[in-house]
Amino acid sequence: MAESKDFTITIAEDAHYTQYDSPATPEKGRRSLIPEDAIEKTSAFITEWTPFLLVASYYVFSTCLYMYCSDGLIAIFWFIYMTTNFYIAGATVLEAFMSITPCREARKVVTKADEKGWVFPTPDDKLLILDLLIVAYLPNEKDIIMDRAIYALEQIVYPRDKIRINILYNTPKPIEPLETELHNLTHRYPHARVIKVPGSTSKADNLNHFFTLNTGSDLIAIYDCDHYPHPNGPRWAVERFMADEEIDIVQGRCIVFNSNDSFLTSMIAVEFDKIYAVSHPGRATMWGFGLFCGSNGYWRTSLLRELKMDGSMLTEDIDSALRAVSRGAKTVHDLNVTSYELAPTTFPAFWKQRLRWAQGWAQASVKHLKLAFNKPQDQLHNKDSRKFTTRFGLLSLLLIREMSYYLVTQYTCLVLSFGIVKFPKSGSELFKLVYFQYPVSQWLFFISVICLLATLWITNQVKSEFISRWMIIVFSIQYPFYLVLSATIGLYGHARQVVRYSSWNPTARK
Repeated sequence: MAESKDFTITIAEDAHYTQYDSPATPEKGRRSLIPEDAIEKTSAFITEWTPFLLVASYYVFSTCLYMYCSDGLIAIFWFIYMTTNFYIAGATVLEAFMSITPCREARKVVTKADEKGWVFPTPDDKLLILDLLIVAYLPNEKDIIMDRAIYALEQIVYPRDKIRINILYNTPKPIEPLETELHNLTHRYPHARVIKVPGSTSKADNLNHFFTLNTGSDLIAIYDCDHYPHPNGPRWAVERFMADEEIDIVQGRCIVFNSNDSFLTSMIAVEFDKIYAVSHPGRATMWGFGLFCGSNGYWRTSLLRELKMDGSMLTEDIDSALRAVSRGAKTVHDLNVTSYELAPTTFPAFWKQRLRWAQGWAQASVKHLKLAFNKPQDQLHNKDSRKFTTRFGLLSLLLIREMSYYLVTQYTCLVLSFGIVKFPKSGSELFKLVYFQYPVSQWLFFISVICLLATLWITNQVKSEFISRWMIIVFSIQYPFYLVLSATIGLYGHARQVVRYSSWNPTARK
């Protein structure tokens, strides 16, 4: 009991109540019956729903504002939004065209290896020592961890004396017999290592614990637990390091293999092909920098041990990738280093995942935007780093991309205001309302559509075996709605960052 001159505060041990005794209280010992768990629940409720209210208010306020704007002001806004959307579409298609070269080079390498009977350039005894990490968060991934671990231990084609398959996991409570079965893998497979990370609550904690261990490896590969690495994926990655000593990170291509589970998974699968087979290699070629994307990525051990993972970041992988860029690290995207993963099968799971990504990107963008403006010495390769093209690419990625959420949603609110003020009476009026309010819109609209179709055509050329042409057509049709949804999620991520939302919601895997 803490006593003071004016009042006494007592903590009731039996029910977590706060009791106030005051001389001014008529009944001595009267309690203010406010359970601590009720306060915590109320606080969590407010934190959870405040971003929703902020985004809803943003949409309502913006739509109402446009309803009262003059025609001249509306014309200015319309031109700004159409022009900026045209820029985004143009940059996307340029990245897509730039991806054609790395795609062709990847095919040539495969053809050459096939002609030689899959004999790789580097002899087995000269290969670098590889630590391959499978990072699991239990119990969310308890149903798949054994399957993925055994697959990696048995199917990956790499000299056993040069690779160690490390299963890193954490769990808030013991899970038996699963944990015993995991640790028994070390008896069946000499190249297996199973590590339960004490006190860990995140992927970053698991990885940082491993980085404290002296394993003697040259390279570290990071995989999320839901991935199936291609048997030759590690070999392709290591060959890139062997061919170029300046390469610090090799990021592979992630492919969604459950595309037929639902409409949602089919659209995510097309999106992943567009991102990993087109946008990432195209951006690396166009702007001169690549990014580690969280899984199916290979690092030089010395660099990764030095950078570690920042557990305070929701997307610690993007943060580490941008910190590597700040050091002048050379990251390449290799389309032959493939891995297969699961997409969320339900919209709530998709929503939680993308909100975490959106908030994490917002965090990382604010923290690392300075990379677009400074030009330090390359600390890894002893040469000038971040040319103008690289810095402009970072500006586009970290600032313009985040601003695009507002541009897309403002355009949406503008169209909504048109629909309210002058509701269309026919399909042709609706089409004109949305796209052809002003003459300049025709040119910007048609050019943007051509850019989109060109991007999706290139995506079709490099689509995975789990994607059909019909899926790409459907993705193209619903793409405008997808952009609005993505922009809304981006705004939601910003709102969460404003209220300092910090819950980490891992995606359950089955």
